[in-house]
Amino acid sequence: MYKHLLFDLDGTLTDSAEGIYNSIRYGLDKAGYPVPAPDILQKFLGPPLYESYQKYCGMDPAQSLQAVGYYREYFSERGLFENAVIPGIEDLLIRLREGGFRIHLATAKPEVYAIPILRHFGLYDYFEFLGAATLTEERSHKDEVIRYVLENAGIADKRECIMIGDRDNDILGAKACGIASIGVLFGYGSREELADAGADYIAETPGDIAEIVKSKV
Repeated sequence: MYKHLLFDLDGTLTDSAEGIYNSIRYGLDKAGYPVPAPDILQKFLGPPLYESYQKYCGMDPAQSLQAVGYYREYFSERGLFENAVIPGIEDLLIRLREGGFRIHLATAKPEVYAIPILRHFGLYDYFEFLGAATLTEERSHKDEVIRYVLENAGIADKRECIMIGDRDNDILGAKACGIASIGVLFGYGSREELADAGADYIAETPGDIAEIVKSKV
């Protein structure tokens, strides 16, 4: 049933929280805003930064755009590599490739950061197509990224596709595009968040992903 596997990046392939948090702190400090409490900072992991700054820090659109620029100053130099591959992920990608699955990236992280991260951590060659956000707002939401992959990765039948991610925006983006989804519990979202968003499957470990997609072939 599933041939094309679309993977999120942050919290699904890599544990990128340290670099993201450090970049947020740097950007807020430079913009003159207080750093939110840890439970609020955690909400920044996944959705577009531009919107999160407005939602959680009370910024207007212009202030948010400036804060994103400051964030990128730190992230582009240091933050993107304050990161680590989630244990078991590379073994999973090897198993999936050997099993004949076609693996694609579908991340709301801008492409200029996503590709160097995959190369740096040795994951780049496992992916057939790389779908990521732009630095502008033209392609920043998860549904826009997923649609971009569907339209450009040679996918003829959406019933053969499944989105794999750790946050509700991954699941909701998949639903908006008419494809199935797996919510993973080893990232930044909770079981409740993923279930409420309507995930078709829940994976507690990377190995569970392989079992789910192989059972539906």
